[in-house]
Amino acid sequence: VQLQASGGGLVQAGGSLRLSCAASGSIFRFYAMAWYRQAPEKQRELIARIINEGTTLYPDSVKGRFTVSRDNAKSTVYLQMNSLKPEDTGVYFCKANIGGNEYWGQGTQVTVSS
Repeated sequence: VQLQASGGGLVQAGGSLRLSCAASGSIFRFYAMAWYRQAPEKQRELIARIINEGTTLYPDSVKGRFTVSRDNAKSTVYLQMNSLKPEDTGVYFCKANIGGNEYWGQGTQVTVSS
């Protein structure tokens, strides 16, 4: 499974970005997908998770601001990020889980200026 994340960039606080993660493989609809963030000098943290039937999970830090979605026909998962804050700055990674295995994308940088 190969994952290609895109959509990061520089945005002012209060702004929005949409990240995309395109996956290879014909059974994407069975993947559990997740977005993680790694801020400078911090551990990688779970930001959003969506399983194959569409159930989502968010930590309190992004709940109400971030929305994860998926398009199984395009084998792509999205992360819509609104009301961005400087503390949302970091490298965002997508991850796929299937059959007990996990696969990571290369990450995309998001920088939120105050």
